[in-house]
Amino acid sequence: MPEQTVDQLLPAKPDAHPRIYAWSSNEVAERWRDCLKIGQTTRDVNTRIRESQGQARVNYTLELDESAVRDDGSNITDTEVRRRLNEKGFATVAYESSREWVRCDVTAVRTVIAELRTGQHFSGTHHATFPMRDEQRDAVEQTIEYFNSVWAQDDDAVPEFLWNAKMRFGKTFTTYQLAKRMRARRVLVVTFKPAVEDSWRDDLQSHVDFDGWQFVSRETGGDPTTVDPERPLVYFGSFQDLLGRDKAGNFKPRHAWLHEVMWDLVVFDEYHFGAWRDTAKELFEGEDDITRRKAENEEFTKDHATFADELEVNDRSEDDFVPIAARSYLYLSGTPFKALATGRFIEEQIFNWTYTDEQRAKAHFTAEDPDKPNPYAPLPEMRLLTYRMPDELIAIASQGEFDEFDLNTFFEATGEGDAARFVHEDDVQKWLDIVRGGYAPTQIDDLKRGSRPPFPYSDARLLPYLQHSLWLLPKRASCAAMKNLLEARHNTFWHDYTVVNVSAPEVGVGLDALPPVREAIGNGFDTKTITLTVGKLTTGVTVPQWSSILMLRNLKAPETYFQAAFRVQSPWVIRNPDGDDPSALEILKPVCFVFDFAPTRALRQISEYGIGLDPKAHNPEHAVEELVSFLPVLAYDGSNMVPVNAGEILDWAMSGTSATLLARKWESAILVNVDNQTLKNIMNNQAAMDAIMRIEGFRALGSEVFETVVNKSEAISETKKTKGDDLDRPEKKKLTDEEKEVKSKRKQIQEKLIKFATRIPAFMYLTDYREQRLDDVITKIEPDLFQAVTGLTVKDFELLVSLGVFNSTHMNQAVFAFRRYEDASLSYTGIDSQHGQREIGLYNTVVGVDATMPDSAEVDAAGLRVSDMPVVASGRD
Repeated sequence: MPEQTVDQLLPAKPDAHPRIYAWSSNEVAERWRDCLKIGQTTRDVNTRIRESQGQARVNYTLELDESAVRDDGSNITDTEVRRRLNEKGFATVAYESSREWVRCDVTAVRTVIAELRTGQHFSGTHHATFPMRDEQRDAVEQTIEYFNSVWAQDDDAVPEFLWNAKMRFGKTFTTYQLAKRMRARRVLVVTFKPAVEDSWRDDLQSHVDFDGWQFVSRETGGDPTTVDPERPLVYFGSFQDLLGRDKAGNFKPRHAWLHEVMWDLVVFDEYHFGAWRDTAKELFEGEDDITRRKAENEEFTKDHATFADELEVNDRSEDDFVPIAARSYLYLSGTPFKALATGRFIEEQIFNWTYTDEQRAKAHFTAEDPDKPNPYAPLPEMRLLTYRMPDELIAIASQGEFDEFDLNTFFEATGEGDAARFVHEDDVQKWLDIVRGGYAPTQIDDLKRGSRPPFPYSDARLLPYLQHSLWLLPKRASCAAMKNLLEARHNTFWHDYTVVNVSAPEVGVGLDALPPVREAIGNGFDTKTITLTVGKLTTGVTVPQWSSILMLRNLKAPETYFQAAFRVQSPWVIRNPDGDDPSALEILKPVCFVFDFAPTRALRQISEYGIGLDPKAHNPEHAVEELVSFLPVLAYDGSNMVPVNAGEILDWAMSGTSATLLARKWESAILVNVDNQTLKNIMNNQAAMDAIMRIEGFRALGSEVFETVVNKSEAISETKKTKGDDLDRPEKKKLTDEEKEVKSKRKQIQEKLIKFATRIPAFMYLTDYREQRLDDVITKIEPDLFQAVTGLTVKDFELLVSLGVFNSTHMNQAVFAFRRYEDASLSYTGIDSQHGQREIGLYNTVVGVDATMPDSAEVDAAGLRVSDMPVVASGRD
């Protein structure tokens, strides 16, 4: 026997991978136009398809290319796939001896393959088999762990958990995975934005993990009282519909069943919109003045307005609207800044997945697995470009000591429809000329400088990202006036764009406002559109082609600002671009843009958002610095467009801070918590009660004040829930004697705690240490001096902070503001409080690009490179 070579002894393993494929073509005979040809191969799929066509080749689209290997290693055959399709009622369309064409869509094929792979039968079109990503798995595990820890202490407890997870985290899919892990049989999903129903229904009905689950809503028309009790139920409804009350103060009769069910899990989606009054006002009314909600500029439904009225006028919290029996609560929000800041949820109750986390994961995946498809790749990176308008426009609409550009005043309009006009129409016309680079005075300045700043509709690098944009305006009349001005005969530049005013009265609310936008955009390639809105379509909807948003309205709440901004961060991709690889993606939107024309306000939003992403960060400047490493900020100061670093953002955000304003921060009621749970924490801890009694003024109140407030307020609340709270009763604005007593005593507790808080900056002023946050005040100080100034020991203060008596998040911000103000004061007098501290501020920086500017800001993602920008001028033009 001849001697074998090493190559013969160690042959290479054949690279054969069994595949199931399906393709379609518009060039085949009419009878196969709505059919798929299903086959199998162990070779390259496209090669096999071309071979199978022989000489009669046609252009085709590869609809499906999946592994034919089961988990146990056995193979799925195309015959099995077609047989299972036939069993489901999809007919084979024969051609001579061929039996490979089936009249069905690709979703049906995927469902069948999933059934054959798992050995199960799925109802409907359940076919998706993808697993949870790491961060989704972490969210489920953390929530389950917290729920179990609470139930272990008290089986009747009702735990709450918050997912601070931005858009595209996959909140719906992950919530269902949580419910499955909990073995939940009854899940109630309540949203403040009904437009998100599609995603909740589709995720449940498409993934194999939820086969057999029932989805019911007002839209689906199902009767929740007649569902199969043996199968898990998800009921979806709006907060306003399910939990709102009629004029008599009673819950709606058609939802009586809602209060009779023990819900295993109640989910509040888009929680940030219903939880706090100021955000509700911005969302529901599109105006600043609540008394004008029912005026001509209202663009939301009566239910929305009624809900906002109840929050504001009746001083209600969202808890007053939840008269249901539940085992647990899950809150979902991409911008829950106030929930984080007010301390409603402690650290153990929060899972965070922020924009920074997402972009960090995107970069990490590329670095670690460059040859694998990056699941985060379609998510574009954001850029914020702010512009200081010429003085002549600022003079038209300025406010405050620092002449901030008031967008609401500048874009104020009157009239309706075709008769709508801007109050400052000539100046708005100048603004339109400026943003397209056609305003003569700025053109002359550009010639003198030898450079042109990147205005949105004039810079060739930005124009591709403005093919489809969203313009956020102050009022409905402003939207109508803008549409009229853009379509005016003389504005020929703008005639290439189809202007869609979704705030027009004839356009519906919620998802009903979306069809006109999608119709105007079409496929997005051969059209140009501008969508005008006050608030519609700024949350819960996806328009992939939107690549930029123009902020033309004052928004005070960062929740509303970034919910609107994230509309343009949705992926725009082409799947299977060449028709031969269903897994291939062509990313059409690697970056997206936010354009803002009120720089101080815009940078204040960035500051609040960055700090809000991690309110417990040791140094807020570092939190903002990490944010701008993934969300570069460029600012046009009227002369140059320059990158802005974290320190400059914080300086801009705090511009106008004075000793008086700083003092007010330490006199604010948000620094202390006097809710019932916090008062109970004090009552249940003798050391805490002793510490409280050492605070000036509390001995006069007596320790029994806490018990009085808690017991009486809970009794009042229980009475209201039992009897109903008639919102229209004539005496609704009058408080009962008990309510007055509770309110008065709670106010006294609050005032005494605030008076103590005002002593903390006095103590910080006496120390040499530059405090960054509250932890520094507690741990890096002189204990005797602290007790002398405040009256409490460090240990006492630390205990009260841990119990939530003092709001550590807001105190962190107040401490940080004090430090920056103190540093600025010392710097002004020639004293440098930090060795090597560099001079900061957009207008006094003397270098072109700061050495600490993140690299990502220099990446030419849109042809917009920092190195292309002019260096910073020394001094304001």
